[in-house]
Amino acid sequence: MTDLTNRTVLITGASGGLGRSVTEIFLSAGASVVAVALDFPETSAKPACTQVAADLTTAQGVSDMLAAGLEPSGRIDALVHVTGGFAGGAPVHETDEATWDHMMNLNLKAAFLVTRAVLSPMIDAGYGRIVAVGARAGADPAAGLSAYNVSKAGLHMLIRTIALEGKRHGITANAVMPSIIDTPANRKAMPKADFSKWVAPMSIARQILWLCSEEASDVSGALLPVYGRS
Repeated sequence: MTDLTNRTVLITGASGGLGRSVTEIFLSAGASVVAVALDFPETSAKPACTQVAADLTTAQGVSDMLAAGLEPSGRIDALVHVTGGFAGGAPVHETDEATWDHMMNLNLKAAFLVTRAVLSPMIDAGYGRIVAVGARAGADPAAGLSAYNVSKAGLHMLIRTIALEGKRHGITANAVMPSIIDTPANRKAMPKADFSKWVAPMSIARQILWLCSEEASDVSGALLPVYGRS
């Protein structure tokens, strides 16, 4: 089992179906976790886990998150950026501006603001791990999902750029690209689908944990497919 004792890990999107599994596995690895989401269920508090409610689509929200969630030293050993969402279902010529802006803000702008904020303390420390949750659609687009496809493709390029810029600072940056994740929300949205082909959240969490470990220190700029059987 990966040992992250004495490591501080910032996990965004921590209250969602995947975020809960990611938080659980990092806590099991001994990390001190700062879990961030728009809100949390009252029953979700856990030892060694600081919960912070914040809107990460604004610079002020990211600043408030860091002020509320981190120790005075501002130390961040790893960022796991799970925050994201899905919207679409129409061809490009029928896609409204609100849907486009929503996907760009939630899937791309938030990632930019959060990674920009954590890079300075990582550079100062000469160490850092950044893992973002991208999507298969960002590499293999689907018709009718232009805003989602482009926002996730942009996220992938952001991560690869950070990987290039982080080389000399001891910082790695990678992304996992799930297909459909087997969450209660997705099952409710697609009740007739074959759930056995979907990817379990804990399976994705294990790949993320490895990318944040010392064993993955030579891996950076990777876009890791986690497609299950789909």
